[in-house]
Amino acid sequence: MKKTVLVFGVLSGLVSTALMFATLPFLEKIGFDKGLIVGYTGIVLSLLFVYFGVRSYRDNKLGGKIAFGRAFGVGLLITLISCVFYVVSWQILSRNFMPDFADQYGARVISDARKAGADEASIAKTTKEMADMKKMMNDPIVGSAMVFIEPFPVGLLVTLISAGVLRKK
Repeated sequence: MKKTVLVFGVLSGLVSTALMFATLPFLEKIGFDKGLIVGYTGIVLSLLFVYFGVRSYRDNKLGGKIAFGRAFGVGLLITLISCVFYVVSWQILSRNFMPDFADQYGARVISDARKAGADEASIAKTTKEMADMKKMMNDPIVGSAMVFIEPFPVGLLVTLISAGVLRKK
């Protein structure tokens, strides 16, 4: 199981990293809204390796049979490895190539609130929330945990679906 999990986890992580490095530098041209769609599409594409990893483990190591629990475990481990790659990639990109990302994002959220007609109290609250978010993102541990939360739910969903589809008794 270790080899299968490592191979497919690393492949998933490398795809995630490649897509992040290929698209994030163009975030200003893409825009935050479309960037969100592009980003989550990349996450889903990279996490397709969960399905292939579980299937490979079932077919090559277990003779074509796998219980839901075992399939879920394999998929979850692949997801965790992929998420670690995602977090490390984000930390490298954000710290070295996009150090003003939190400022840009905060300015965009505040601008959107103004355009939506928010009152000054709401804008002040949003401004404080964005400043707090920037502080959290600058802390490597808290920031990493926040970034980990992006791909992990998607990976969990892909793992559940894969385990359900691929289980065979």
